[in-house]
Amino acid sequence: MPEGTFAAVVGPSGCGKSTLTKLVAGLMKPDAGEVWLHGEQVRGPRKTVGMAFQNPVLLEWRTILDNVILPLEIVAPSMPKADCVARAMELLEMVGLVGFENKRPSELSGGMRQRASLCRSLVHKPDVLILDEPFGALDAFTREDLWQTMRDLRRAEPFTAVLITHDLRESVFLGDQVIVLSGRPARTQYVMDVDLPEDRTLDVLFTPKASDMLHILRDQIKIAQGRDVEAH
Repeated sequence: MPEGTFAAVVGPSGCGKSTLTKLVAGLMKPDAGEVWLHGEQVRGPRKTVGMAFQNPVLLEWRTILDNVILPLEIVAPSMPKADCVARAMELLEMVGLVGFENKRPSELSGGMRQRASLCRSLVHKPDVLILDEPFGALDAFTREDLWQTMRDLRRAEPFTAVLITHDLRESVFLGDQVIVLSGRPARTQYVMDVDLPEDRTLDVLFTPKASDMLHILRDQIKIAQGRDVEAH
């Protein structure tokens, strides 16, 4: 996919969506074939990839600020601490967490912890951001709020992203492109270019165009599951 694209990947449960993210990040080696990223073959973990998961996986013994800074300590150990803090605070401000930077993860709500996790995944300015169902465990209102947070982060700092999700509305709201995988062994079954405004709001999901897209994607998922598709 082109650099700067936000691609959402959907498909039947167990088809290998999360495995795909691990292959792209270099956390797993393919049994066959090769994985290429920005013109380079992926042979192992890459410092230029950021990852956020369904579980924020924040370290309880570190403050939120220190959790966000952690990737910089690993990939840029010579970076001055003041610069690390400035970079982290810039992101925390974008997601509305200024004032909570000295709190521990257990002192924050689930949505706030996930915001901190997103900051951590972006703090080292990765070339590619991999999102493995980062909003799946949240309630509906918090989830939609974080969709908008992700939209704003991308507007402020453009990046290439691969989002794994089971939520078709999420895929259409966030994605430039939605890729539907078939059942196992997974293949690319269908690719949809999302023809919606870049500066979209949640209201766009209630438009006829978005509704048509969701119907098409739902039908493609049914086909991937080997189920009959109903006429609309």
